[in-house]
Amino acid sequence: MAANISEDGGSRRPTTPTLTNTQANGKSSQTKAGLVPTNNVTTKEGLTVRTRIEPSLSVDDVIRQLCISLKLKDPPAVYALRDESDELVTNDNLRKKIKGKVNLKLVNAPAIEAAEIVEKLSARDAKLGLALTSLRKLIREEQFANEFLQRDGLRELIDVINASHGNVLAYALTAMQNLMELDYGWANLDNTFILKVVQILSSETSLINVCRPATAILKRLVEADPSSVAHINNASTSKGPPAPPPGSVYRYGFDVVFEQMRKEKRLLETVVSRLGSADTTMALYSMMLINSLLAHASDPRWDEFIAELEQLNVRKAVIRLMSSHTIEDLTSCILDFQANMVRVTFRKKTTLVEPDFEPLHNQALQLIWERSKLQEEREDAITPIKWRQLGFETEDIGHEFREVGVLGLDCLKYFVERDPDYWAKVVQEQLSRSEERRCPIGKASNEVTDLLSEHWAIYAPGYSTSTTFQPFFLNFPRVHALALHFFLRMWNESGASTDDFPRLVALTRSQVKVALKRENIRPWHEVEQEFLESEYRAVRDRQMQELEMEDDIMSKIPIRNLRAKLYKESYEFVRQQRIHCLLEGAWFMNGIPLATTVPRDTMRRPTRPWRFLRLDAGLKYLHYVDSTAKYPVRKGLEDLPERIEIAVISEVATGTCAPFPHIQRDQTDLPLGASSPLLASSLSFSLLSTSGGSLADQIAPNQERWADWTDGLNMLRRDGGHVASQETELFVQALTEIGLKIKLLDLSGEKVEIPSGLVAGPPPMNSDFFFSDLAYDAPA
Repeated sequence: MAANISEDGGSRRPTTPTLTNTQANGKSSQTKAGLVPTNNVTTKEGLTVRTRIEPSLSVDDVIRQLCISLKLKDPPAVYALRDESDELVTNDNLRKKIKGKVNLKLVNAPAIEAAEIVEKLSARDAKLGLALTSLRKLIREEQFANEFLQRDGLRELIDVINASHGNVLAYALTAMQNLMELDYGWANLDNTFILKVVQILSSETSLINVCRPATAILKRLVEADPSSVAHINNASTSKGPPAPPPGSVYRYGFDVVFEQMRKEKRLLETVVSRLGSADTTMALYSMMLINSLLAHASDPRWDEFIAELEQLNVRKAVIRLMSSHTIEDLTSCILDFQANMVRVTFRKKTTLVEPDFEPLHNQALQLIWERSKLQEEREDAITPIKWRQLGFETEDIGHEFREVGVLGLDCLKYFVERDPDYWAKVVQEQLSRSEERRCPIGKASNEVTDLLSEHWAIYAPGYSTSTTFQPFFLNFPRVHALALHFFLRMWNESGASTDDFPRLVALTRSQVKVALKRENIRPWHEVEQEFLESEYRAVRDRQMQELEMEDDIMSKIPIRNLRAKLYKESYEFVRQQRIHCLLEGAWFMNGIPLATTVPRDTMRRPTRPWRFLRLDAGLKYLHYVDSTAKYPVRKGLEDLPERIEIAVISEVATGTCAPFPHIQRDQTDLPLGASSPLLASSLSFSLLSTSGGSLADQIAPNQERWADWTDGLNMLRRDGGHVASQETELFVQALTEIGLKIKLLDLSGEKVEIPSGLVAGPPPMNSDFFFSDLAYDAPA
């Protein structure tokens, strides 16, 4: 290998050594004169070498040959290569660096850097801040992380967290947050550490830059649930989740974190209060933590956690965020919260009211009864008349709430507590009327709860397709109170009798649709006006016009139940279709994040502006390749060397990046000056990691692909995510309606009468019977 000496800025340096593969054919490949250098390599002493590197070499071979060429005294094992942005050069990205002619630096190996940083953490002297600054950046690298952990660096980092405050604590927590992006290395974090993080978050004196990483750490611990790990497929013999394998970080989860949260009563209150923080990133992190807790809440702690969250008015805080937030990432988080609250609402609706077993249910029912200011009467010596006085059909109060569950009980309790005097007045007013003219208030309350559940598609957990904000849904009990007021007013104004109850229900359903339309932009006072001031005749006339265009069959309970079943089937069908699109793969344009700090006048067309993405068959990784031009990509993953782990994607944010100034999809280069605004593409999306950084910034070629991928990626997430596009929302609704009409064709063709409800027959007299297989169920 020959090295020429040339003058460059007053310094002498050897130029153009060629690093070759000596394993090929048992001899060194031939070096031709005039070969163009691929990369500049700068040593620690500041010497720059223009070098030609063969792509077939490994990083170890490149370093070894550089040490020989530059006659360095230290062994190659103490060196590593980094680019100008300090990214470590590995065998996975070496070819990419060579092709891009990236300037490289010969620096200390990860083992040396790890040893130095661990020593500085242990010393805790004036250099501690600089050591932590380096650590939070380097810890993301697998090679460095392994060396750091082998030297007991995690224990030193925890000791720093326990003993520090202010900016040093912020740096240490950020380093821990970045370490926890890995799926190993932190399985021995104990309850003492978790409690410390909880205490940091609970303290009002904690700085914003301390709370951000602390919130992210707690969120990661919640999500590290044994049931969340993808590779655990063995069935568990117990009712609990399967035990994690030795060394797995998936050993924490909601129960472990919540146990420590209970020791600091102010934690949830502080997190909810930070939703109103002027620091939007802090609000974002707090929103993400709340969503994570909601998505992973376990059955034993569910009621306690949800009750505490509701007492803190988290819904009201999120409603305020809907109108005041300024960053797109928060939109995604708010929609996730909305989807989580659909799960909460559905669970309440399907939880039976059991006053004999649940003290809270009994307390709520007692409050409702006591505020009515009535006395229990008796039909005879055995049969009491209590709940029938409040408008229920029977004295079996648990049975009365069977269709709306605890949700119906909570809504009625809210109605009573909001205006106890009105409740007592209206109950006594109904009792003063003849029996056929009384409005069954309890039955009406449950029917209104069911109408609102139908309006907001509370069909099943995980099936939320709303792509817009629903502030009125988050105010469910308040809307229920307005709608129940409307029902009672219509009953009085129309002079209704008991037989008119279904007609009043239909009238209220019509008014609910009108009052709650365009929910994301409609002010609350208009909703109140629609329910409290609409006249009976005007509402009735509008409903009659609606009935002319709509068959009354659709409002019957069996048809509503069928619609709910078909809705879930349609959602699952669309989910599988979207994921199939991800498995097929597609081309996207690389975009510029709006938050970029690169001056616009320095932006150039990237050397590889196109990216092909494809999901692997195991649904665990998103593989990709960047290219100068689009080309047919073979099936499989052989041509896609880079990958992103699905588990580290915390958000799929939309409208977050712009096209490069000199490339506009398939058009020719379009110049863009430094003063031109950087506008987000409506077809753009970013994959955000748990630390808030962007893993990918892409722009789809059309609306269809954007919808397929953003919703497909959201539906892949463990907590179900939310639907981001109207295409998917309308697709699910259209499939549901088509399926419903097909199911009804047989009935309508035969003119079969569908009952409004089914009455259960008497129970068997004895148990001397068995269920026989029907002929068409039996095997041939």
